[in-house]
Amino acid sequence: MSSADKNLSSYSGEIPNLSTKKFGIVVAEWNEEITEALYEGAVEVLLKHGIPTTHIIRNNVPGTFELSLGAQWLAAKEYVDAVICLGCVIQGETRHFDFICQAVAMGITEVNLKYNKPVIFGVLTTDNKDQAFDRAGGKHGNKGDEAAITALKMLALTK
Repeated sequence: MSSADKNLSSYSGEIPNLSTKKFGIVVAEWNEEITEALYEGAVEVLLKHGIPTTHIIRNNVPGTFELSLGAQWLAAKEYVDAVICLGCVIQGETRHFDFICQAVAMGITEVNLKYNKPVIFGVLTTDNKDQAFDRAGGKHGNKGDEAAITALKMLALTK
């Protein structure tokens, strides 16, 4: 189902009390106005579900390509239970978009498996800025919300 058919901020299912868990959030600085909105959405969801602000660790990286290594550094910390990666890649005139999207998807997958922790792909891959804004708190909700819920649901599986 595409995000055009679903609000990224809506979810269903029970989330148990995970207030003792710690979350790392890696945020790409590239397309900052969009990634900040994603970050704000993710934090709002975590706080709503009882995660104290002291249990949310933020690390910035220069761009979306660097999310994988930033996630790996956080996942390597024993006290971090889940990592949320937030970025935005917007299609341009060259194939750069394809290479970045593929590399980041593979990198985040590898970190998940290497550390046996949830490492969440909260990356927008859009054709233009309007689509990105629509998915960063606009008419399609917020991918940051969805990423935080995914992290919570994945940790709930371990309970």
